[in-house]
Amino acid sequence: MPVWLITALMLVCSNLFMTYAWYGHLKTLSGKPWYIAALISWGIALGEYLIQVPANRIGFTKLSLGELKIMQEAITLSVFIPFSIFFMHQSFKLDYIWAGLCVMGAVYFIFRGG
Repeated sequence: MPVWLITALMLVCSNLFMTYAWYGHLKTLSGKPWYIAALISWGIALGEYLIQVPANRIGFTKLSLGELKIMQEAITLSVFIPFSIFFMHQSFKLDYIWAGLCVMGAVYFIFRGG
């Protein structure tokens, strides 16, 4: 399997953890004090880091730092939008498409090899 694909798949997994750690508590722990939500979120974020750090180390063997960063941003948006719609029950906004197109432009420019 190519390094970029291994890295991307691992970053998708890590981003699922991080998106939940950052925003899931707004729904699931809304009745708890903020410090309880923070401690639980830190525990979830540990899972993210246990996947994200090796993903970036693997990716950095073939990808530049800029490529890793832009890949992460594209993955973040592709994980966040379904999370926000399906888990947090937020309405879809046309701005998600425009933001996605901007990120895809960034992906193009960082990976075009120019």
